[in-house]
Amino acid sequence: MASMSFSATIPSPLLDFSQTKKNPVFSSSSPSMSFSIPSIKSSLGSSKLAFFQNGFSLLSLTASGFVFNSRSSGIYARAATDKTLYDYTVKDIDGKDTPLSKFKGKVLLIVNVASRCGLTTSNYSELSHIYDKYKNQGFEILAFPCNQFGGQEPGSNPDIKKFACTRFKAEFPIFDKVDVNGPNTAPVYQFLKSSAGGFFGDLIKWNFEKFLVDKNGKVVERYPPTTSPFQIEVCKLIS
Repeated sequence: MASMSFSATIPSPLLDFSQTKKNPVFSSSSPSMSFSIPSIKSSLGSSKLAFFQNGFSLLSLTASGFVFNSRSSGIYARAATDKTLYDYTVKDIDGKDTPLSKFKGKVLLIVNVASRCGLTTSNYSELSHIYDKYKNQGFEILAFPCNQFGGQEPGSNPDIKKFACTRFKAEFPIFDKVDVNGPNTAPVYQFLKSSAGGFFGDLIKWNFEKFLVDKNGKVVERYPPTTSPFQIEVCKLIS
């Protein structure tokens, strides 16, 4: 079935996000934005305008199973799906199969990490801090090494494990090195990106992009690489 184009004009003040000024990839200089929605079978549903702080929805438009959100951390399109994170099995850093259903009932922060990035020290340090703070309250961080951004994760799995655990005392689970973009994208990242695709496409933009997953295995937020882990309000989902 032919696709239908849907245009939404968003007033300029909504685009003047103080947090996105530091990250031009996720900002927009134009107040008018267009979305292409495939296989629309019904007319547009309701639209809601709500304001929240620290990355939660500013604008939500629902149309035939797609939800468009303008957020302080970026703009994304979310496709409705019955799948959850628990449907996937990944390999850990030692090559052992790990069903993600083992994390059922926990709040998860999923991050593509790298050892030689300019964001490495701040992110690993802050990730370790919030993990120590919330790990006994039903919170886990799942780190997926990736070498697709500037070749900044070139080491072997043992090298990556030693780096994270020795230099940053990382205690959270680290998994097998994966691709997060392209034809060899790991299935778990296909799910994450389809659940919260970036405004400029589903592509992961750089190292340390973050997905927040609720206790039901559903993605509830996506954060650009420059978002500090300290800015992510994990406690709201844990409580």
